[in-house]
Amino acid sequence: MSQLASKPAIPVELPQPRRRARARRAAVPAPRLYIYFDAIIRHGSIRSAAEALRIASSALNRRVLDLERELGTVLFDRLPGGVRLTNAGEIFAAHVRRTLNDLQQVGDQIEDIQGFNSAHIAIGSAESAAINVLPELLVQFQVAHPGARFTLGVGGPLEILRDLLEDRVDLILTHEEPKHPDVAVLAVAAMPFCALMQPGHKLAGRTELTIAECRDYPIVLAQENLAARALVESTLSADAIKMQPVLVTNMFEVMKKYVRLTNAISFQFHLAPFGGVTLDGLVAVKLADPQLAETRLILAVRRGRKLPAAAGAVCGWIEALLQDTAL
Repeated sequence: MSQLASKPAIPVELPQPRRRARARRAAVPAPRLYIYFDAIIRHGSIRSAAEALRIASSALNRRVLDLERELGTVLFDRLPGGVRLTNAGEIFAAHVRRTLNDLQQVGDQIEDIQGFNSAHIAIGSAESAAINVLPELLVQFQVAHPGARFTLGVGGPLEILRDLLEDRVDLILTHEEPKHPDVAVLAVAAMPFCALMQPGHKLAGRTELTIAECRDYPIVLAQENLAARALVESTLSADAIKMQPVLVTNMFEVMKKYVRLTNAISFQFHLAPFGGVTLDGLVAVKLADPQLAETRLILAVRRGRKLPAAAGAVCGWIEALLQDTAL
């Protein structure tokens, strides 16, 4: 059962929104060339950036060449697989990021004046938290502030950390401690790592398991870029265990659907109580391997950034939830 089901309201005091808030978030237009330049850096190639921007790659390349002529220096090294910033490009990229961030902050300040009901909050999250933690919390926030809008991006630890550092999201929920000087951790909570299986599985009656005890059954694993896979691999390596998964995917819902249809076992973060059938129709058995016994969920923001008021309030709601002993 969801941990929020019995909680009609999260105990965080929030200021009341202004009644005459505008219907949409204030946005300060950024120079188009800077948007283009930032897209090339993020996508790693002119072609990929052009596809994302929905413009012709030849037109985007001409804009870059014109910029390089105006500056009198080369900004990108052209490589077979894409582009790489030169030293001059790194300097210009830092200026672009500062400018885009400054414009974002201006919009955030205007948003603060307008009130929460016109707010937009961007969150980067591990899939487990995106499924088990956030949906009901976001709904509750929108009940209190009906005009608030959210963007929720799901990704691996490195992907969402990069989004946070580049201010594409306001906050992140991750299982891997973000060891970066520009990241501030606001809250940490236990989030058990479990083996999921059918209720009729031979191991379903156990109170805890080790990875080694699961290896005689078909195994479903997450892709290499996800925190769940890194945890499993570290345990396998430490115990010199080898596994040949029958399915590898980056979607936990696919993993659970496959397990429901077979005798396979998957390994995932899970919030539901142990010892019974979950809402997914599966049984969650806690993993007792030393590397897996104390897995966590971490709320973090970029250090030094002043969050918009609404994003700060959402952080407060999540922090209160993570500090709840019921979690």
